[in-house]
Amino acid sequence: MIEAENLTKEFFISGSDTPFKAVDSLTFKIEKGEVVGLLGPNGAGKTTTMRILCTLLSPTSGTAKIAGFDVSNQPDDVRKNLGFVSAGTGIYDRLSPEELLHYHGRLHGVDDKMIKERTANLFAILGLEMYRHRLGAKLSTGTRQKVSLARALIHDPPVLIFDEPTAGLDLISTLGLLDTIKELKLLGKTVLYSSHHCSEVEKICDKSLILKDGKIIWFGDWRNQEPNAQGLAEFFQKLSGYTTHSETNSI
Repeated sequence: MIEAENLTKEFFISGSDTPFKAVDSLTFKIEKGEVVGLLGPNGAGKTTTMRILCTLLSPTSGTAKIAGFDVSNQPDDVRKNLGFVSAGTGIYDRLSPEELLHYHGRLHGVDDKMIKERTANLFAILGLEMYRHRLGAKLSTGTRQKVSLARALIHDPPVLIFDEPTAGLDLISTLGLLDTIKELKLLGKTVLYSSHHCSEVEKICDKSLILKDGKIIWFGDWRNQEPNAQGLAEFFQKLSGYTTHSETNSI
């Protein structure tokens, strides 16, 4: 459902004749129903990779596909099959959650009857019913993030990409979001989940895709490689050669 082959993105930096490779020859495949954690230090290429997959950036070379559609040649089809959630919720202050979902449902070509049915279902699953008519400006950060997730799901896409969705959320909101992602997996959704927190990836992800300097240094289930490791953070440290004196639960 998410495929990349030799995916590369170069940027030219002022004063340099040599392009900078933010993403360097990535090749991976995420199957239907898999939840994969995208990990790596700042500058590893995570955000650039996700922007390419979401059709926000064009690759310099190589290919990427979402649900079988090429991100460069079939961007409209990619967007129809993709839902995206980031830390910047982007909820419109002057629209209620119900109005927001109706608006985005129409943008995706969903008819009004189906929008109504899906909105009711999403509000029930995410606990948003009591906020149905409340303006976005009056919603808490956690509630806004839930509305952002509902918006990403209104057209029922088979693929979802999460870019650090728990940033700024409290513990209860974070756990609720992680539980929702587990439920999405049971529904057969394919999820790429980017985070700096290894504990979140351990809870919900089948595999880890770890980047360093724009390249893949690991793709698979770390538990099979290092069954005696104390956690994913320790595995990442051993794999990449990084050391830390205090924080071992995030990267």
